[in-house]
Amino acid sequence: MTAFVIWLHVLIAIFFSVHAIRSRQQIPWLLILFVIPLLGALLYYVGIYLPSWRRERHDRKAAAEGAAKTVDPVRALRDAQAAFDFAPSAHNQVRLANAQLVAGDAEAAAATFGACLQGVFANDPEIRLGAARASIACGRHAGAIGYIERLRQTDPDFRAEQASLLLAQALAGVGRAAEARAEFEAAVKRHGSFETKAEFAIWAAGAREFQLAHRLQNELRSTMDRWNRHTHAMNLPLVRRLEAAFAEVPPQH
Repeated sequence: MTAFVIWLHVLIAIFFSVHAIRSRQQIPWLLILFVIPLLGALLYYVGIYLPSWRRERHDRKAAAEGAAKTVDPVRALRDAQAAFDFAPSAHNQVRLANAQLVAGDAEAAAATFGACLQGVFANDPEIRLGAARASIACGRHAGAIGYIERLRQTDPDFRAEQASLLLAQALAGVGRAAEARAEFEAAVKRHGSFETKAEFAIWAAGAREFQLAHRLQNELRSTMDRWNRHTHAMNLPLVRRLEAAFAEVPPQH
């Protein structure tokens, strides 16, 4: 019986040790798992393994929901157009504008968002943000700057990270490189998300700021090394844009 308990402890410790190594946990966890029988495994399960499992489960669910929304953008556009034709409400108009943008018709999306901003919805922050996205997508960067600046005047904290990234991209689009860099730097300092750093790196690569681009690339790789396959799938479009941007960047020396 004693031998069985010992082997059970060893097997459990090995199982959690493999998880600790793969998820890059701190070295003391390995000592705890083997030095403190069963109690160490219980602590690891509650403190590390269970939260990690829950995050992975959430990531899988989010990835599935995201995939379901983007499987058929043409159908989504068709449905949105039909809904708007049947009932031309503000809600259906916004739905149509978003569907046009996802389907790749940025010109139509910009026009529809512009129409949404007439009348009582002139200061709606969600619509104004969508209008900025559509404007950038169709190359109307000056218009996007106007939308974001107006948004910051009326709702300075509304989706601050997205607004900052859109403004930085729009500033870059009109050739105001120094202001674009300053806006990217402010966004990274305030938010520090993978998306923010990735967009900054894409800009840096295009602006031939190679030293900055490589520094950001190294930070992003460190983050991606910790991802599971579901997180990677969720960020795949952005990762592909990164790869395309760095295809023209000289290797780091």
